[in-house]
Amino acid sequence: MSRISLSERVAIEAGVYGRQSLQEIAKKIHKSPRCVSAELKRNSTEIKGIHPHGNDCWYATECKRMRLCGDTFCQKKCVNCQTVDCRAVCRMYNNSPCMQLQRPPYVCNTCKDRRKCKKDRAYYIAQQADAKARRRYSEARSKPHLQGEEMKALDALVSPLIKKGQPLTHICLTHKDEIPVSQRTLYNYIENRRLSIGNLDLRRKVGYRPRRKKKEPTEAFLNQEYRKDRTYGDFFTYMAQHPEANYVEMDTVKGCREQGKRMLTMLFVEQNLMLIFLMRDGRADTVVEQLDWLTAALGIETFRKLFPVILTDNGSEFMHTRAMETTEEGEQRTKVFYCDPQASWQKAHIEKNHEYIRYVLPRGKSFSPYDQDDMTLLMSHINSTKRDKLGGKSPLALFTRPEQQKLISVLGLREIPADEINLTPRLLIRRSREA
Repeated sequence: MSRISLSERVAIEAGVYGRQSLQEIAKKIHKSPRCVSAELKRNSTEIKGIHPHGNDCWYATECKRMRLCGDTFCQKKCVNCQTVDCRAVCRMYNNSPCMQLQRPPYVCNTCKDRRKCKKDRAYYIAQQADAKARRRYSEARSKPHLQGEEMKALDALVSPLIKKGQPLTHICLTHKDEIPVSQRTLYNYIENRRLSIGNLDLRRKVGYRPRRKKKEPTEAFLNQEYRKDRTYGDFFTYMAQHPEANYVEMDTVKGCREQGKRMLTMLFVEQNLMLIFLMRDGRADTVVEQLDWLTAALGIETFRKLFPVILTDNGSEFMHTRAMETTEEGEQRTKVFYCDPQASWQKAHIEKNHEYIRYVLPRGKSFSPYDQDDMTLLMSHINSTKRDKLGGKSPLALFTRPEQQKLISVLGLREIPADEINLTPRLLIRRSREA
């Protein structure tokens, strides 16, 4: 909700006294009706009703009932009793809020009974509403900063985890009960060098280089046979016809050369869980071999449940469409679609998740020294990282269906304890030394 000026609050007060609707008031000050409604509720002046001895019952001021507790000799009115709370024993007790405050304009300015009403009331007065709003804004920005031992404790908790390559979002979600400040405040502390780490320890503080302008695809490329009926537009049509189907994004990640080992990556968009398979090269036959192995390990029925639709790019490694879609026996196992040329944003989820791989294996690093066990370890650490968009959970924590658990078992994935997650090159260096 955008801020409201004093002149706009005066217009709201005038509209209330003029018995205008919220829509009419909103139109006059060029705000939404929801904005006006929130202003009336948040910044009205509340006035307590008459509550004898703190009794908030509607009938407390004129109530004459006696001996509700069962004491036949008591001569006091129950409303004045200091021994038994009459609200707990009286069937007539009623403290529900006034209906005038439950419907627009949510204040008592124009209520005909406001002078004799003894209930809790609320009035909208522009000057007081403006002062109340300014006071709230000021208090929200004047919270005391951490000092001394509190700052040292925060530094001891956060800095080692940042140096392990853990995202700040993951740290805040894992230790939300131990970190007394918001994620935004943590970024400010790091930027102002109040912790022992700085901006250079945060990957996302590094800017991106401008992208080079790519050539437009030729008509001959767009009409290639393997793309027929499998374009990005066809993908949307198919998903509209099969709304219950999930889809998986697929891509490859290169090492330092065009030749040599290459990663095949697959991402379950709903859970954000990424699979990584190390291939000996980037040929189309090798991709098909990887899908054949996965089908054999899972069983074709499980494969169909997990990979009903695959969305990928136009790389030459994905040109054997029929072989990817069917098994060696000719059974249909999946449906493959292709993004538009030079439109990697159409499979943005997997492109974004490739960042996690580059945290551990920077661009230009050869994949030759590594094997599939290294990829399994890397997958486990990436998929154990908690994400804001997943409600503070990790991708592995959301992989709970039987076919998903079978995939986890086949690949040997495991949940890494939150504070042991390492997303730096040291992850695979340490494993090679242990081996």
